[in-house]
Amino acid sequence: MSKTRGELFAGVTVAIVTPFKNGDIDWDALGKLVDWHVSEGTNTLAPCGTTGESPTLTHDENERVVAFVCERAAGRIKIMAGTGSNNTAEAIRMTKAAKKSGATGTLQVGPYYNKPTQEGYFRHFGAVADACDLPQVVYNIPGRTGSNIAPETLARLAQTYPHIVAVKEATGSLDQASSIAALCDLTLLSGDDSLTLPLMSIGGRGVVSVVGNIVPKDMLALVKAADSGNLAEALKWHRKLFPLCRDMLSVATNPIPVKTALKLLGRDSGELRLPMCAMDAAGEAKVRLTLVNYGLI
Repeated sequence: MSKTRGELFAGVTVAIVTPFKNGDIDWDALGKLVDWHVSEGTNTLAPCGTTGESPTLTHDENERVVAFVCERAAGRIKIMAGTGSNNTAEAIRMTKAAKKSGATGTLQVGPYYNKPTQEGYFRHFGAVADACDLPQVVYNIPGRTGSNIAPETLARLAQTYPHIVAVKEATGSLDQASSIAALCDLTLLSGDDSLTLPLMSIGGRGVVSVVGNIVPKDMLALVKAADSGNLAEALKWHRKLFPLCRDMLSVATNPIPVKTALKLLGRDSGELRLPMCAMDAAGEAKVRLTLVNYGLI
């Protein structure tokens, strides 16, 4: 595999859900979730990402969740704190708070709704890097944010800011991922579970996973096999995981399916915050069937 800067976040990062109970954060459930991932061998946890319903967390809640997860982890697992925002000043504030709480690094989503120019993206991520030396993972997901961070912009950021160490690539384009790998030394992480193996075949080093909330050991096995060059073993895991990654996760907008799955497995209440809401009976039946076919129920 190609050499990347530090490879701090190579492996499997799980974008963990935020458990809720009667509209509030369920701190007891969140603590048990952290402990479970430590016991499962998950490399890194990413609290307060899209899967953690960050858009419906207040900034205060975001900081409290990150602080709680860091405290509960107690150095047993790396923490990639979701502190991105479409308000640069807020991203800086939450990133500084994450560093104070002991996070290993930060996940910075591209500013959503604003649709910045490429220069705007460069200045935004640069401002966060200038304000706080916490290692930064740029999160590019145009389907959520409304615009794409060009590979050339990522290369410019990598050249200018040593604290920007990785990119969570969720465009769904292997051409874009290939361009990033060719232009700079950022650690390339898949932002789509189903594309983990294809992305690793062109130089990726792991995944920021949703399905890892359910079967982290299986995703770890895929990534380990791919990283060691054992294509046959990696392909076996890819084919096993694919129904969970696509058939289940595509039933509704993330994190609705994974929270539904965790509810069916007895590991979460399944509660969401508006405007996210529970899926209908037909959707839940599809999720259940996928879990049954996988052997989880």
